[in-house]
Amino acid sequence: MKSFPFITFFLALIFLNDGYCQSPGENAPNPYAVSTYECTGLYWTTPKSGNCTIRYKKQTESTWTQGLDLVFDERDGQYRGSIIGLDPNTDYQVELSNDQAKTAIRFTTRNDQFPIGKITHLSEGESTEPILITESGTPEGYHLVTVPENSQSLLNMGNIGNEGIQIDADYVIVRGIEIRNAKVDGIRIKENRHDIVIEQCYITFWGRIGGPITYGNLEGSTDSGINAENGTWNLTIQRNLIEDPRGASNDWETGHPAGPQGITIRQSLGGNVIRYNDILSTEDHGFNDGIGGGANYSNVGNMNRDSDIYGNLIRSVWDDAIEVEGANMNVRVFGNYAHQFFNGIATASTTQGPIYIYRNVVGESRVGHRNSSGGAFIKTGEREPFAGGRRYVFHNTVVQPMGVTHAFSGHGISNTVTRNNIFDVPGRLAADRETVDNSDYDYDYFSGLSKGVAKETNRIGFSTTPSGTRLYRTSYSLEYFPRSRINSIIWGRKPYQFGDVKRNITDPVVQIRNPLIDSGIEIPGFNKDFKGKAPDLGAFEVGVAPLEFGRRAYLTHDEGWSAWER
Repeated sequence: MKSFPFITFFLALIFLNDGYCQSPGENAPNPYAVSTYECTGLYWTTPKSGNCTIRYKKQTESTWTQGLDLVFDERDGQYRGSIIGLDPNTDYQVELSNDQAKTAIRFTTRNDQFPIGKITHLSEGESTEPILITESGTPEGYHLVTVPENSQSLLNMGNIGNEGIQIDADYVIVRGIEIRNAKVDGIRIKENRHDIVIEQCYITFWGRIGGPITYGNLEGSTDSGINAENGTWNLTIQRNLIEDPRGASNDWETGHPAGPQGITIRQSLGGNVIRYNDILSTEDHGFNDGIGGGANYSNVGNMNRDSDIYGNLIRSVWDDAIEVEGANMNVRVFGNYAHQFFNGIATASTTQGPIYIYRNVVGESRVGHRNSSGGAFIKTGEREPFAGGRRYVFHNTVVQPMGVTHAFSGHGISNTVTRNNIFDVPGRLAADRETVDNSDYDYDYFSGLSKGVAKETNRIGFSTTPSGTRLYRTSYSLEYFPRSRINSIIWGRKPYQFGDVKRNITDPVVQIRNPLIDSGIEIPGFNKDFKGKAPDLGAFEVGVAPLEFGRRAYLTHDEGWSAWER
């Protein structure tokens, strides 16, 4: 153990059960961990004394991995932060250290193989009767509601029933069911319910029909494929296809968008995992938000805390592809792909933090049906007392053509750290104003016209001419997966020899090594698998298998087929 003169260390080894519990409360151990399947949030209430370093390992292994330092929040005297890239149902040990103390905890990540108790099979074929689930399972045996074996069940509400399925119970799994024509929501989860899994379902053509709210349509503003009322927690929504609502959101040309949503979660207690879903529609039946809910400026919001959103494929959204606004305390948003949206990820506010936004990819952004100018990759916003939480933004890919206009929105921004991103945008990197001047932008590729308040010492995107001149310029051939070589212009008239003939060429084009490759910086716990001399910029690392998105991501050809599509 490292020693310091005149400083007394305390060493605590705390064992924690796996799974998420409702708010830890005053009797929580200190420190403590709250895990999902592949990540964990750490909380240590102790006087601030320098940085809080972390290292972690599986209980069965001897090799330690360095994690990203925890963030200290002076408002509640607590260090907190996340570890990512863990295995489900696995025991881990963590050591935390600051300048005056050291402690250790053990935790187990949640198990995503759910034990089954009672099984309720729906009727085979098509039914017009809604399903009301009121019988809870237990942690030792979930109540599974599913289709008959080797068959299909279709709930066709015919615009009569408000929901296809209503869940008013805990420890429930809904699997493999097709739901059509629900009047309001495909599936509705009642308030304060928890430990619910919705997987491999097909939800389509739900919600109230009508035009934009700015045209006088006051209904259907949050009709959702899956809608969770206030106070839910431990929701797992995975590998579903949610597409084509009957209604439509208006675009920004006709006012603030309002309309159907793919997944809505309001004022959650946390512990949610939304992963590998397809949330898709057409432009004339676009969503308000793909994933969203809750108050923008809030101490709670939608995900609230200890939640993950990853691997989702989202398309045709007129406001935010992913809205995570509120406390955002150990919330992780990673590995998602969004196309045709206004803002990619909305984070106004991040009241407590930290929130981690990493390895996301975004495509086309637009304001309206007739206006192709885009929004921002990340919407920010600070409004006391809803401000102050840390944002980490790592390894995201934001490229043209038709991409977002700005990396961050024009709202106030503070306490934001960016590293290794590709911000190929025509507009602004950061906002023109900050609530508190404590953000840190660096090692990003940025091609726009204004850095706003951002100052980057190690801006990426330069080429070097034969004479040694460093030229900051845009790569005109940026791709989601970076090419090894790109074209670059050497400005001026340059002599060239072609056999026996000498010619002067104006602004010749040469090939240079792509500045996105090996130009990043190591981030403990976030890019340890990089290849080459240093991490690449953006979501994709050359030499590593590419990211996959949507309901069949990381499955073999024979896997991932739901009952309704066999």
